[in-house]
Amino acid sequence: MVVWTDFERTTIKDIFSKIDYAVVGQAAFSRCLIVYPWTQRYFGGFGNLYNAAAITSNPRVASHGKVIMEALEKAVKDMDNIKATYAELSALHSEKLQVDPDNFMLLGDCLTIVVASQLRKNFTAEVHAAFQKFLAVVVSSLRRQYY
Repeated sequence: MVVWTDFERTTIKDIFSKIDYAVVGQAAFSRCLIVYPWTQRYFGGFGNLYNAAAITSNPRVASHGKVIMEALEKAVKDMDNIKATYAELSALHSEKLQVDPDNFMLLGDCLTIVVASQLRKNFTAEVHAAFQKFLAVVVSSLRRQYY
């Protein structure tokens, strides 16, 4: 079980209250597909993902980015039970979609960059540490079914 400080809880909730899920989700997911092009193989049905412009303007990428953010919101709402929150999602990604679990970490890194660029000076080292801890728990929970 993860122990959250009051600062961490408040910080994570504050971050998610300040960001636009559609904007941040699209930017983070697009960044992941561009920077780590091998992640595109799971999204063959999304159409044209041939270059950065095509990826960033793809409506299915934008839609899935928002879905990712909404899934993260579930963890924010139940920070003491993230593993249970993601049990089904972990099974889906492991058993049906067969997603490489390392991709969760890559997406988390892209999300961190986007959130930092949105929050700018408010993304202090302490805020960054709390956000990284949150993402580490999410990634661990999503990887759980793989072991």
